[in-house]
Amino acid sequence: MGAATFEELIAEGDAVPVAGWDFSWFTGRATEERPSWGYHRILAQRMARARAALDIQTGGGEVLAGIPTAPPLLAATESWPPNIGVAAKNLRPLGAHVVAADDEPALPFADAAFDLVVSRHPVTTWWAEIARVLRAGGTFVSQQIGAGQMHELIEAMLGPLPIGPSRRPETAVAQAQTAGLVVVDLRRQALRAEFFDIAAVVYFLRKVIWTVPDFSVDAYRDRLRALHERIRAEGSFVAHGHRFLIEARKPSV
Repeated sequence: MGAATFEELIAEGDAVPVAGWDFSWFTGRATEERPSWGYHRILAQRMARARAALDIQTGGGEVLAGIPTAPPLLAATESWPPNIGVAAKNLRPLGAHVVAADDEPALPFADAAFDLVVSRHPVTTWWAEIARVLRAGGTFVSQQIGAGQMHELIEAMLGPLPIGPSRRPETAVAQAQTAGLVVVDLRRQALRAEFFDIAAVVYFLRKVIWTVPDFSVDAYRDRLRALHERIRAEGSFVAHGHRFLIEARKPSV
């Protein structure tokens, strides 16, 4: 059997369910380096010491579900309806409470409710709300998408574009400080991502919807075909992810 055609590949990528935050479908079709600091390890360590913890924008709960020890009180928020049921199922063994909540303020929790708040790849970080729900001496730990995320892929779909000022680590530090938090750790890293067929590109753009917000196969068919030919000629398409880890604490007094 010959190699799959362009039409077969984009149809395949367009048919894969996108609910949850499980990227195992990409195995053998795309790769992305992981940050050296190990967010999963940090999350597990902090959760094991917490008394009351909150995971904001948990997705399908897949990341949080990997912690070996849950705090006595564990809550998670999620806004996208298809993910809420997935998260509830994944987090049930931890005794977590999954709350449907918008990505914008206000968080549906009382002041000073948590000694640990975490968030992996939040769409927006509402620093004042995080500070409000943290107890004195509490900690916020977050791995975030940095400026220039997948810029090569964005340009392949949209043409040449400048990298905007949003999602810069320095901006996050300033916003945390304005909310009254003290930043105690900040790390950043560029990560190589490689796509080996156009189906993987289609699935990624459907799943990570903020990359090209108006993406659809029909609207971007010509751009996808050009990228398909490039992958066939060069063997893969390389882009770069950007991450930063930020830890901020609420002063004890």
